[in-house]
Amino acid sequence: MGERWYTESVIYCLDVETFQDSNDDGIGDFQGVISRLDYLARLGVNCLWLNPIHPTPGQDDGYDSTDFYNVDPRLGTLGDFAELLHQAANRGIKVIIDLVVNHTSDQHPWFQSAVSSPDSPYRDWYVWANKEPSDRYQGMVFPGEQAETWTYHRRARAWYYHRFYAFQPDLNFTNPHVRAEIKRVLAFWIQLGVAGFRMDAVPFIIELTEPGQPDSPKDFDYLTELREHVQWRRGDAMLLAEANVEPEKLPEYFGDAGGSGNRIHMLFDFMLNGRLVLALARQNPEPVIEWLRTTPKLPPGGQWATFLRNHDEIDLSRLTAEQRSNVFAQFGPDDDMKLYDRGIRRRLAPMLGGDRARIELAYSLQFTLRGTPVLRYGEEIGMGEDLSLPGRYAIRTPMQWSFDTNAGFSKGEPVRPVIAKGEYGYEKVNVTAQRHDDRSLLSWFERMIRTLRESPEVSNGACVVVDKPLPPGVLAHKAEGPTGTMLFLHNLGVEDAVVDLSELRAEASHPNQVFGDQEYPEVGDMSALTLGPYGYRWIRLTRVTV
Repeated sequence: MGERWYTESVIYCLDVETFQDSNDDGIGDFQGVISRLDYLARLGVNCLWLNPIHPTPGQDDGYDSTDFYNVDPRLGTLGDFAELLHQAANRGIKVIIDLVVNHTSDQHPWFQSAVSSPDSPYRDWYVWANKEPSDRYQGMVFPGEQAETWTYHRRARAWYYHRFYAFQPDLNFTNPHVRAEIKRVLAFWIQLGVAGFRMDAVPFIIELTEPGQPDSPKDFDYLTELREHVQWRRGDAMLLAEANVEPEKLPEYFGDAGGSGNRIHMLFDFMLNGRLVLALARQNPEPVIEWLRTTPKLPPGGQWATFLRNHDEIDLSRLTAEQRSNVFAQFGPDDDMKLYDRGIRRRLAPMLGGDRARIELAYSLQFTLRGTPVLRYGEEIGMGEDLSLPGRYAIRTPMQWSFDTNAGFSKGEPVRPVIAKGEYGYEKVNVTAQRHDDRSLLSWFERMIRTLRESPEVSNGACVVVDKPLPPGVLAHKAEGPTGTMLFLHNLGVEDAVVDLSELRAEASHPNQVFGDQEYPEVGDMSALTLGPYGYRWIRLTRVTV
């Protein structure tokens, strides 16, 4: 893969502690991940995104770090991590890690020093106020779980800022020493061999926080500094950012006003995610079409990361109240399925009622839209959630590998309960069972990803909505690039559909279906392309040898 390898990837997100345990202490580890690399390579994954791996008190599932230069000893050693990078590279798999530097744990040595004395060299590494700020109760990320964003620290005799929980004090990015330290952190992990970083909470990293100003200014130039820094250290290093912001602000995260792509390489497409879920709920592709037509133009090298589910709740905050109501009614009707009044804490398979046809349709749609697809561990076998667990832990249960004790994850007591009962229990949903069934969801994912590998125009080309009247529930779009053109048809509805796209026949050499939910009649003159309920078809129009 070249310098823009991230545009040709399928990114697989996993939490080391819940993926595979190698020493039966109940906690997943690096050696466990190494033992499953062949599985991931067979699936078609060529990039691993590891959720936080740093030492942590564990108050926020690793997002509260106490040391950015080490790994959580429960997961293994730095040597184990280096071996994981080596073994992954042997299989053509790059590894990126979570970079969570908006804040630290309140047990981090920096913060412990900062609160010990106003004269501490680390005092100004955090954000302080000498009197109660007027915005104390504004800007909370976790409404209902947070009481405030400014907390008084008795030992420090001052108020400290925390955009997230009180045990996660924000770093002060107006301080040049903090900025320099973050660059050293990036350089350290790049030197070890990571291919890039998933940057958590980027809008807050560039926020120049001032007491009493909930809408403090943002320094986008810092993103330029970070990109230049990582690419000096490794030319193909990649930054993938989490920035769930207003559509008009998205281009600023990719590049400056001059149109240069000199900031973040990739952004998660939260706007598309919300509209994908809405389209599935309404069985109408119009929300997706609307966003595809209004998506901001990206600078050279910029790329979207698409997803259906990730390690957090489905965030519906960018939808209208009516749209959220539609989604909740279909996919989160019970109170214990919701989170923060804005999201759903469920995995996709149970959201779609276990309907295999609808699950395939959803992932086919995600993987054929412009951008790089991101897949959450366990989605490829249709894992479910455990709503008895608090908050986001419902969708962070151990990977279900086999019929063995604890789903083959560990012989010890698991760090988190394995789903054992119901239709998503590990005796019904696991890798071993699906590996022996060529009609399983896992086998389907392998075929789909192989087909995607043969269609580079999907990630690198232009995504064009076919602009003509279509049957209700049907979306038709093309991927056009130097390597050729693909046509994709998706029927979100429950009725059979026939699509007339004969006007596209003139631009096709030998149109043929390369993937679909079933064997349909030959493409022919494209005047009667049939689709079953929740049907989908990938049709190659042209191929260019380059």
